[in-house]
Amino acid sequence: MRKTWLVLLLALVAGAFLAGMGKRPVPESAPRMTKEELKPRLGAAGLVVIDVRAPNDWEGSGLKIAGAIREDPAAPEKWAGKYSREKTLVLYCA
Repeated sequence: MRKTWLVLLLALVAGAFLAGMGKRPVPESAPRMTKEELKPRLGAAGLVVIDVRAPNDWEGSGLKIAGAIREDPAAPEKWAGKYSREKTLVLYCA
């Protein structure tokens, strides 16, 4: 019985290790910007504003940031790579 538990424990540890391989570490938190800090930067060449609100929130809102690009918040793996690392990305969801 003890051998079975040891094998099961090793399998779980190995599975957890393999599941995390190849993934980039995620920072604990991203820098934040207030709307007052964002306003003077709107339209700058080095800034990309991305609207990641839920579809119903986005469709039902009459307020949108001019020039913001709408992206699907449920599928960042499909669009995150298309933006230059040289630019500042501002994602907003409210």
